Amino acid sequence: MSNIGQDAGHGKIRAQIHNNRVVFPVLSYTYPLKLLSPRMQQEGVAVVYMMTYGGGLVGGDSIFISIEIEQDARLVLLSQGSTKVFKARPGGRAAVRAAPSSPNSPNVTTTTTTTTTQRLDVSIATGGALFMLPDPVTCFRDAAYRQVQTFRLARGASAVLLDWYTSGRRARGEEWAFTKYYSSNEVFVDGVRTARDVVLLDGGSAARGQLLPRRALADRMGPYACYATVLLYGPVVQGLVRELEEEMWRISVFQLREPLDLLWSLSGVHGEPDGRVVRVAGKETEAVKTWLAHALRGIVDVIGEEVYSKAFV
Repeated sequence: MSNIGQDAGHGKIRAQIHNNRVVFPVLSYTYPLKLLSPRMQQEGVAVVYMMTYGGGLVGGDSIFISIEIEQDARLVLLSQGSTKVFKARPGGRAAVRAAPSSPNSPNVTTTTTTTTTQRLDVSIATGGALFMLPDPVTCFRDAAYRQVQTFRLARGASAVLLDWYTSGRRARGEEWAFTKYYSSNEVFVDGVRTARDVVLLDGGSAARGQLLPRRALADRMGPYACYATVLLYGPVVQGLVRELEEEMWRISVFQLREPLDLLWSLSGVHGEPDGRVVRVAGKETEAVKTWLAHALRGIVDVIGEEVYSKAFV
C-alpha cells in the first residue's frame, strides 16, 4: 500500500477477482482517512471499512474516495460507528481565526464553523456489485456537512446504496441542532443518469425579507430522529426487491391520529426496471437500524452470513 502522491483525505480502492477471491491492486489512503480490509472467508466478496482518525470529521476536513470495482468483484463498504461530524475538536484540527483586537481583549480568538465535505466516486463493471452499508451520519451542534456521491454502473452491475442520518446527539439535547446538512446521490447506468436524490437541511436563521417566520429544523423534521434512503440496482438484488414488494402488498393504508414510530416506502426508478428506492423514517435510530437489518437480509445469499453480520452492529 502506497500513499505517495495523494492529497490529504484522499483514498483509492480498486477491487478485482483473482482465483475466486477479491484482491486490491490499489488500496491507499491519507490522513485523516483510513481504509481497512479484514480477511474474509467468503469467496468473491471483500469488505473495506471507511474510518477516520479520532472517530469523526472536523469542520473543514475534506474526504475524497475513488472506487473501481472490476468485473464480477463484489465489495462491501462499512464504517465503524456513526460518522460523527464535529464543528471543531479541542486540540485537534479546529478552524480558528483571530478576532479583531480591542483594548479590553487584545488576544481573543474565536472558532468558526467551516463545512466538512465528503465525496465518493464509484464505477462498477458488468457483473460487479457494491454493497454500501455504513453507519449513519451524526452532525454535532453547529456542524455543517456536505456529501456528494456518484455511482457509475455498467449494464449488468448491481448496487445496494444506503445513505442515512440522525438528528444529532439527543442524549445531550442536540436534536436537529446542526447548521447545515447536504447529501447528493447520483446513479448513472451505461452513462445515463437514472436517479438523483438530494437532501438539504438548513438550520440557519430566516432569510432577509422573508415574510413568515422560519420554522425550526426540529419542527420540520419531527417527530422522527433518523431518516434513511436505500437505492437498489441490478440483477443480484432482484430477490431482495421481490421480498420488499411482497411486504409492501401486506401493508394496509389507514388514517392515524398519531404518526407511527417507523414509516417506510418502496418506489421504482423511472426508466430503470431493475432499480428501486426505499425510504425509511423512525423516531429512534435503533428502530431504523433494526428494520434495515431485517429488510436487507436478502443479500445474505449474495455476500454470505459472515460478511452481513459485520453490518448493522
